[in-house]
Amino acid sequence: MDHRSLAAARRNLACFPAAQVEHRSAYEINEANRFDIVFSIGVLHHIDSPDVAVAQMVKAARPGGTVMAWLYGHENNEWIVRWFDPLRNLIFRHAPLPMVYYTSHGLTALLWLALRLGLSRIEYFRLIRSFSYRHLQAIVFDHMIPKIAKYYRRDEAMALFERAELENVRTLWVNEMSWTVIGNKPTKTGA
Repeated sequence: MDHRSLAAARRNLACFPAAQVEHRSAYEINEANRFDIVFSIGVLHHIDSPDVAVAQMVKAARPGGTVMAWLYGHENNEWIVRWFDPLRNLIFRHAPLPMVYYTSHGLTALLWLALRLGLSRIEYFRLIRSFSYRHLQAIVFDHMIPKIAKYYRRDEAMALFERAELENVRTLWVNEMSWTVIGNKPTKTGA
């Protein structure tokens, strides 16, 4: 996360005086029983040890608090896992950033054309059909550069939270391509 993202979050949350925006590692939250809601958007699928990060999130939540995460979904992204991810691992993540950026324009043009020709099989494609070319290019580029990109099946997403001993673990399928996983920290711990 860069400083522009933090500044945007602070602006968006300015009307909530109790809200705090901080830049920390997912592994080093260093809070205990403090927050009603602890969430991660687009982080856990890009790190080596998501279980450690979820454990830190759970530790930071108050008893009974809610822990949430948004994760890339495997369902309807099989084509990315099968065809694009090997390219990303072999070429894009090692290539100079300017080369990846310029290459992303060609891939974005293909996506833009496919959307204009009617690619709309799932909700996500119907949603992004209205996005500007520049917005689409940012999405494509974002998928080209990470060192790690895990696409979670629904049961894997739930298991990530269940291993952290969260209760009432449930999922929401977001735009038929990603998962929001929600769980609650137990109100009482075992003795």
